[in-house]
Amino acid sequence: MTRHHNLRDKKECGQKCLVKVFVYGTLMRGHGNHEAFCKGAVSVEPAEVWGRLYRYCAGFPALEVPESAILARGTEDPVADALLQAKIAASVNGNAELVKPEGDWDLISGDLITFDDPEIRLPSIDGLEGFRPGEDWFYERVLVLVRASKVVPAWVYRMIDPTGERIERRWEG
Repeated sequence: MTRHHNLRDKKECGQKCLVKVFVYGTLMRGHGNHEAFCKGAVSVEPAEVWGRLYRYCAGFPALEVPESAILARGTEDPVADALLQAKIAASVNGNAELVKPEGDWDLISGDLITFDDPEIRLPSIDGLEGFRPGEDWFYERVLVLVRASKVVPAWVYRMIDPTGERIERRWEG
């Protein structure tokens, strides 16, 4: 798939073109896909998000997040997604709180990973997670607030149709 960016987008991205991704399964430190997909990350820190975690019979986890928590939906343009994330982060300006949504939600533990190359990382992780923008697949990449050293917007892969065995807080693999 060819990605289209204009020169202005790439220049605007420049130094601020970091992308933050909250992971809760095989991409976490110490798990099977971390080294292959996250090596060379700018930073990795413990984090948490409100959601519901499920274990599927194949053994992998899937996260459901409240619809009300979604700030944006991922697209096929990783530079535009990184710029949108930066714009929302600037509007939050470190003053956001991670508020529990109404309903039966858990505070899910994972890792917040920061990358400086969204044009490479997002498509790579999208492929691993089976996210195909504009199509109905198992996962969707959405932007939500995540609490790490501070509350920031981060991309997370959420399941579209929640089923499976519900587990609490952290996937042990």
